[in-house]
Amino acid sequence: MLAKSTEYAIRAMVYVQLQNWKVKRPGVVEIAHEIEAPEAYTAKILQTLARHQLLLSMKGRGGGFFYENNNSSATLFDIIHVMEGDGIFHKCGFGLKNCNSENPCPLHNRYLIVRNEFFNISKTETIASLSNNILEGKATLNRITAAY
Repeated sequence: MLAKSTEYAIRAMVYVQLQNWKVKRPGVVEIAHEIEAPEAYTAKILQTLARHQLLLSMKGRGGGFFYENNNSSATLFDIIHVMEGDGIFHKCGFGLKNCNSENPCPLHNRYLIVRNEFFNISKTETIASLSNNILEGKATLNRITAAY
């Protein structure tokens, strides 16, 4: 459903949040390793997130990626919007260009429910709430390390 770059962006932001709570600022190499993504691709994604002020970065000693006040209030919608726009919340589940309630595709009514619920989730879940699920042991970020 989401583009690979968006998936990596969400994972990277969650990882940065977890590290910031430990008073650490991870760099590109560390983030890429932890989210299981290519380094160069991760660097571009992090650059995009920083350019849109969803994430802050600092170069040099003690540098890395971080959030103001060590806490991100960014929602999934914020990240999706920056990485791929909001088309995912309007597209037809069957891939048709002119699908609507007057001219529905075979999946229209059922997919509309899923798409609307995903929109609601994306507006309410934040990087902090997702990270907190990991801290509480309710979720994991990757298969490399299951405990933070």
